Order: sequence, then C-alpha cells, then structure tokens
Amino acid sequence: MDCYRVIKEVGDGTFGCVWRAVNKFTGEVVAIKKMKKKYYTWEECMNLREVKSLRMMEHPNIVKLKEVIREHDILYLVFEYMELDLYQLMKDRTKLFSEAEIRSWCFQVFHALAYMHHRGCFHRDLKPENLLVTKDIIKVADFGLAREVCSKPPYTEYVSTRWYRAPEVLLQSPIYGAEVDMWAMGAIMAELFTLRPLFPGSSEVDEIYKICSVIGSPNQNSWAEGLRLANEMKYQFPQSSGVPLSALIPSASEDAVSLITILCSWDPRRRPSAAEALQHPFFQPCHYYVPPSLRPRATGTTHHTSPSVGTKEAVEQRNAGRRYSLGALSANYTCAIPIVKPAINFTKANTSLQAGVQRKLEMDYQVWGSAHPRRPPVRVSEAASKLGQMTLGGPAPRPPQAEWRQQEVPPPMKAGGWHGQPDLLGRPHEIPAAARTAPRKVVS
Repeated sequence: MDCYRVIKEVGDGTFGCVWRAVNKFTGEVVAIKKMKKKYYTWEECMNLREVKSLRMMEHPNIVKLKEVIREHDILYLVFEYMELDLYQLMKDRTKLFSEAEIRSWCFQVFHALAYMHHRGCFHRDLKPENLLVTKDIIKVADFGLAREVCSKPPYTEYVSTRWYRAPEVLLQSPIYGAEVDMWAMGAIMAELFTLRPLFPGSSEVDEIYKICSVIGSPNQNSWAEGLRLANEMKYQFPQSSGVPLSALIPSASEDAVSLITILCSWDPRRRPSAAEALQHPFFQPCHYYVPPSLRPRATGTTHHTSPSVGTKEAVEQRNAGRRYSLGALSANYTCAIPIVKPAINFTKANTSLQAGVQRKLEMDYQVWGSAHPRRPPVRVSEAASKLGQMTLGGPAPRPPQAEWRQQEVPPPMKAGGWHGQPDLLGRPHEIPAAARTAPRKVVS
C-alpha cells in the first residue's frame, strides 16, 4: 500500500470501507476497498466471490479490478475510480432525468448484463448504489453476491436490497437465475423516471404487497409456480388488480413502459434476457449513437460486421487487435475498439518476510470452471518413432483396441456457458485484457 496515498474515505459498509486514493508514481486516482475481515492466506483472497467474478470479466461497463493486495492479513481491492453512484445522482435531484439519459444508462447496463450472463455469472445485487457513473458512462460494481449460472442450488435467500428483490426470491425459491437481475433492472428503470422506488416495501411481506398493488396479484395463468411457493409457506397473496404503469410513470414513453412491464413480470420465464432487452424498441435510438467516452480513437478502425450477443463462434486475429462492438445487436451502427490480445501469465505472488505484502497487478481474466486440462503435446521423439514405422503404399498400423479406446478426447461443453480456455475462444462482444509482460511482484 506504500505506492498509494489515501485522499479521503468515500464509503463504509458491512464488509469494508472505500477510500479515494492516488497512485504516487502514476498520479492515477483509484478506489481502494479495505475489507474488515482478516485474510490469512493468499488462496483465501483469490477465492473471494467478488475477486473470482471480476477476474473472469473485462467489459467497458463493468468496473475494473486493477489490483489485489494482502498486507498484514488485511485485504485491499484496488478499483478504477468512478465519480458517484446512481443513488447519489438521484437523491438530491429535483428535476427529472430526460428519457435520453435513462435510455443511455440502461443500454450500457444491459450490455454489461448480457456479457456477464453469457460468461456464466449473474449479479444478484443490482441497485442504484451498485451502478457507478462518471459523466455519460455507467458501470456495474460490487460483485460480492455474484453467482455462477451453472452453480448448484439451493441459493441464498437474501440476495439483494429488498426494493429490487425478485418475487421468486421473496418467496424463498431455492432455484433462481439471471432473471433476478432483469427484475431489478425493471425496478431501477422505473425509479430513474420518477426518482422514487417502485416497490418500497418495509419488510418481505410488505414488499410482496407493494408488488401486488402495482402489477396486480398473480394467478394460475400469470405465475402458477409462485402460487405453489406461497402455498408451501402458508402465505396467501393479497388480492389486487394493480394500476397501469403509465399512470405511475407519466414521464415515460410507451416503449419505456412496455419494457418495464415485461421486466417486472411475475413469472421469471416471461422476463426477457439482457440480450433480448437490448432489442426492444425502447433502445432503437441507441443503435445509432455511442457516448463520446466510448467512441474509438482516431487511430482505431471501424468494424462493420455486427454479430449478435451470445455467439460462440471463435474469432482469431493472430497479428491484429480484438474488436468490441458496442452496437452488437444492431446492423445499423457499430463501434470497434482495437485491443491487443493479452499474453496470460498468472503467477503466484511473493510473500514478504518483513512486511508480509502480497499483491497481484494487471489481473488476468479466467472463466469459472475452466479446469479442463489441455491435450498434452506430442513429443518429437514419439512423432519420429511413429513416422519411422510407417510404410508407403500400405495402411497405417492401427493401435491395439485397448489403446485407442483410452485415447484422450477434448473436454465437452458444460451447461451454463462455455468452460474452455478463454484465450482459445474469442467472442466479438468481449474485450480481452491489454498485452503485458509477466505480473509484477512487489516485496517490501
């Protein structure tokens, strides 16, 4: 921590406090999260859910984890600095946001969610406080409750702040998925239009009552599974017909109300995915406009092919940069940012005998579950021996039956996303980390 100078404390939570600091050598302003819990091993730090989530992802709308430091059994997470969060932007505001501002923010967040969900992770704690804003850029932060889509249930009952908690979680369903993020985004969108929470429940029971009073009580047609969950809890939904969202959000357009309505559907299966939400008519203007901060530099090139989010086609560019399409769901406009493919080299950090400092710089990004070993390379001596036994004009010798049956096959696909080596699967909507040399090790 000697290379950082703390400016001031900007937040304090249950698990840690956040400082605004500056790098003494580069002058870069960063946010440092000091964890309150003690961490006695480096493996314990690396297995933190937040660290694991951010190591596997790099996206312009996901806050970047720059460094992990363990010093005297205290863990510090160094992030890029963002000016304020969405809640701070709303709480003292008297004038409503324009629909163009709301559209731009939500467009960026849905792009981040589409990327996350495709990588096999959902956030579980989306709320205005976890959406960080600097000028016209918004980024998703705080992955402390993130889970893998393919992880095994049951999941934790408490996942997000109550006002943004999906009904299946309120009813203690042991199985839920990325749809909880979509419900939260519907509630956040409505709050951006009115500057007031859509479902401000004071308890879990009151939260369900608030939801019923807005969107109406569920029935067998709208959510049969919810009625079953409520019956198991000996709970009976309050009967309400709800009110039109257009009356609660008069400043929202018809397209905006339509999107919020389907996001806040009782049945999780009826909510759109993040990729599907980006195709909603509400975001049609965004496919022609990219915020100035995300536009490519003059030296960049424009990529005119716009693949859909979720494609698994491998795009290898040996001696060229990777390109990330911000308009990935539109054939009308795309923006490409050339990035050099990284040379991934994640080595263990040194332990200082005097100060006990461990740190990781330039975090590499890995896919959870990518534990499949690569196919071992064939040695030259083995290849030469096989070539020496071959004869021209005759069939190649067949190995014994027991031998060829035991030959290793490539690892299969797993449910919940691709789990192969990340450097072999280049997706058009991903940005790999910048090229670098081996991670720096610091010993005090």
